[in-house]
Amino acid sequence: MKRILTLLILTITFCGFSQSKNEAKLLLKEVSEKVKSYDNISIDFKYVLENISENVRQETRGDVVMQGEKYILNILGITRIYDGNSTYNISPEDEEVTVSSSKSDDDDSITPSKMLSFYEDGYTYDLDIVQNVKGRKIQYVKLTPIDSNSEIKNILLGIDAQTKHIYNLIQIGKNGTKTTLTVNSFKTNEPISKSLFTFDISKYSDYYINNLD
Repeated sequence: MKRILTLLILTITFCGFSQSKNEAKLLLKEVSEKVKSYDNISIDFKYVLENISENVRQETRGDVVMQGEKYILNILGITRIYDGNSTYNISPEDEEVTVSSSKSDDDDSITPSKMLSFYEDGYTYDLDIVQNVKGRKIQYVKLTPIDSNSEIKNILLGIDAQTKHIYNLIQIGKNGTKTTLTVNSFKTNEPISKSLFTFDISKYSDYYINNLD
């Protein structure tokens, strides 16, 4: 929030921010309800990580299928499966599968299953800028972690004003790292196999299985 110089500006600004917060809360509620109405969601996305001070920039594409808390994610040559209890990171290059319980995940990170609902807890939020992206009105909501110890400085969540689908997510870290995830395609209620989120160890008999728990 911008600092104010007079009581009058404070009053006007406070009223504006209150309205902004209410509008942001209503928009996020609409997004959440829309997401929860789908049986499953399939997303193709672009992922960019950059840190100018460290001269780091990494860009890649990925895809994820989500059903409830379960998901299967493909990115950077790694397949990650979460079956609701355990996470399996499959690396064909290393011929290794790393297995961990759900408790091993970093609570501060935004996993695929959290991507479309993470904002429901632990953040304050405000409406931010509106952008026109190829004829689509994208309304941004700025989220700030309530936990002052969080490694996240803030997050900008871009929402398609018409469909109420998330268009992109921009995460700014306190270390200066900027992570951007942009949705290229968003499909819902696709026919998927019942075994999609099941790790079949017989397919990886030549792999080293690394159990972290």
